[in-house]
Amino acid sequence: MSSDRRSFKVGVIAGVLLLTGAAAGVFFSPRLDWVPNANAQTEAPARSAVLNGAALPNFAPIVKAVMPAVVNISTTRVVRAQDGEIPAPFMDDPFFRQFFGEEFFRRFQMPRERREASLGSGVIVSADGYIVTNNHVIAKAEEIKVLLSDKREFTGKVVGTDPKSDIAVVKINAAGLPTIPWGDSDKLEVGEYVLAIGNPFGLNQTVTMGIVSAVGRANVGIADYEDFIQTDAAINPGNSGGAMVNTRGELVGVNTAIFSRSGGYMGIGFAVPASMARAVMQSLVTSGKVTRGWLGVSIQEVTPELAKQFGLKDGKGALVSEALPDGPAARAGIQNGDVIVSFDGKAIDGPSVLRNTVAQTPIGKVVKVELLREKKAVTVEIKITEQPKEIAQPEEESVQADKKGTALAGIEVRNLTPDIARQLGLPPATAGVVISGIAPDSAAAQAGLMEGDVILEINRQPVRNLADFKRVSARLGKKDNVLLRINRRGGKLFVVIKP
Repeated sequence: MSSDRRSFKVGVIAGVLLLTGAAAGVFFSPRLDWVPNANAQTEAPARSAVLNGAALPNFAPIVKAVMPAVVNISTTRVVRAQDGEIPAPFMDDPFFRQFFGEEFFRRFQMPRERREASLGSGVIVSADGYIVTNNHVIAKAEEIKVLLSDKREFTGKVVGTDPKSDIAVVKINAAGLPTIPWGDSDKLEVGEYVLAIGNPFGLNQTVTMGIVSAVGRANVGIADYEDFIQTDAAINPGNSGGAMVNTRGELVGVNTAIFSRSGGYMGIGFAVPASMARAVMQSLVTSGKVTRGWLGVSIQEVTPELAKQFGLKDGKGALVSEALPDGPAARAGIQNGDVIVSFDGKAIDGPSVLRNTVAQTPIGKVVKVELLREKKAVTVEIKITEQPKEIAQPEEESVQADKKGTALAGIEVRNLTPDIARQLGLPPATAGVVISGIAPDSAAAQAGLMEGDVILEINRQPVRNLADFKRVSARLGKKDNVLLRINRRGGKLFVVIKP
């Protein structure tokens, strides 16, 4: 082969390779931009990243500012064993005792007293040593130790506790302490960034980041007064009582609990909002107790069925199932069946919002309450009084009940005698008919009616006895929905039943 032909062949091969490389570069470069170039100069990482055009905050300065105000709380308490308590069930068997002798068992009995320790977190909110935490962190504690971020340790003294909101206040004898300023939790929005700071599993000064997943969470079953902030920031055992802060370094919540099937983080955590925690703390510090406002009503959620029965456009508001006699609401003219939609200028989305708002209202304040009555707007003024020490907790469950061929099919009722009333914990003069039996597959059972419920009204018609029940229920059609008003263990409820 001549040198010219060999040169021409080499040139063709080189050209093909160059074209192939260029095509590959055009095709793959947009997809492989994560592959580092060995000769490229790496740039310093930016202080904030960008996601969909929105700058992500740099959390380091926030953490540096608030971290010193989050403390470790360790508690100890003495647990006293019950008489005869021993480590294994079989060791209490008379046969084993006879065989081994009493002296043998005395050696293996559990000690009369043993000490248990637990860990939690707290937040310093005043420079003179007031710390807010959860009630369950320090409940029944006989000794409280508070460890600061600078490794100083103090003995904590309980200022006051409020199990109903799961908030407690602890005081240490110190001055010039770092604090976290209170934020406005009412302005939190779903999707907003938050940080959870605490001591999960005893790991001091741990920070996790997430977003606000929901606000106003109630009926979680953690406390009597619930208005939780839900977050996906990792919260684990030991985080309780720690700080939830926003991107301005403000305290917007006190980490309280997690939802978990494993005992660890599963992406759902709850915090008491700062607005509630601050009000409870101020009340505990000033008076040693929490004083709550009282409206004097039993309320329940407005379900779609109830909204239709009462002519409401949506399910917002709190339905008054009973205005308690001589209570502030009854004196102001609020009636059974009214739907409260606004309280002191704040929109009421549901029963929990109303309950929490009323509880935080100063005693003696006169507030405007807007409500719907027979599809008409009504405004009344109510003077809030102090919540009685012992009041029945109103049921908020929407229940539904059931005569053959109608929505009342499958239930048996009888006159409510004074003896039955007393057995149910009701005044002997209570009028109505009591449900004595209910078919498991009836519409009533599916709606939630129970034996022992007392029917007071059917479709707004009073039911004082069995004769009234027969007369009113005889007018019902097979396809008619039924609105009942019942008395359940002293609490009155409206119930919708679908046939």
